[in-house]
Amino acid sequence: MPLTKFQREIALLLAANRSEDSYLAGAAALHRAPHSKRYSNDLDYFHDSEQRVASAFEADRDLLLKAGSTIQIEMNQRGFIRAVVSRADEMTKIEWAHDSAWRFMPPIRNEEVGVQLHPIDLAINKVLALAGRDEPRDFLDILFIHDEILTLGALVWAAVGKDPGFTPVSLLEIIKRRGRYRPEDFSRLNLVEPVDVVALKKIWLAALDDAEQFIGSRPASELGCLYYCPTVDGFVAPSANVKVVPHFGSPGGVLPRILAE
Repeated sequence: MPLTKFQREIALLLAANRSEDSYLAGAAALHRAPHSKRYSNDLDYFHDSEQRVASAFEADRDLLLKAGSTIQIEMNQRGFIRAVVSRADEMTKIEWAHDSAWRFMPPIRNEEVGVQLHPIDLAINKVLALAGRDEPRDFLDILFIHDEILTLGALVWAAVGKDPGFTPVSLLEIIKRRGRYRPEDFSRLNLVEPVDVVALKKIWLAALDDAEQFIGSRPASELGCLYYCPTVDGFVAPSANVKVVPHFGSPGGVLPRILAE
């Protein structure tokens, strides 16, 4: 679970202030998972309204100051606050931001961070992030997600439910332009282990090919959905003879419905 020791301490401290409209998201939440490949440089807390950003920051600031931390604000604007939090010789960035309440699943609770965005919504957000910016960190995250959470094709198909400005084909075409990185592009990332760009490229090209085939196989009536499989109690890329339920997002997220026998 590659959060730094200081990040874990801060996340645990701030867990008391977390709720379903103020939750850990971003890479820090994603890389709490086993086998993740890199450390995050910051803790990202998302909120369902701009007003909630301000109130959450004030409550978190009070806890941090009482715990002996120093807070240096780098940016403070409506709906977004970034600060560097330090104690002795340790530090991390924290961001409080407004994000759409539209998601596939409700946030989940755990003892270590209080409340965090569901892994499937973390994955969807990363797909859209990779489309919007060409960053090596997002590329590594998508390969991790493709291997550990859900395949790229199923995520692209679902992501257009959150951003209807895309079609699965147009979103995949943008993502295909990513992945052209050199070894030095990863040098500024805090990685669990060095990356092999040749091996990553092979995995990436295979993922893109599979995604294209998956998108072409799905019916238009199910555009923008995930597929929930009751047998495995999780989201899958459906294949023959596997019973699945289309699962669409909504404001606040919703639990999957179960197939009647």
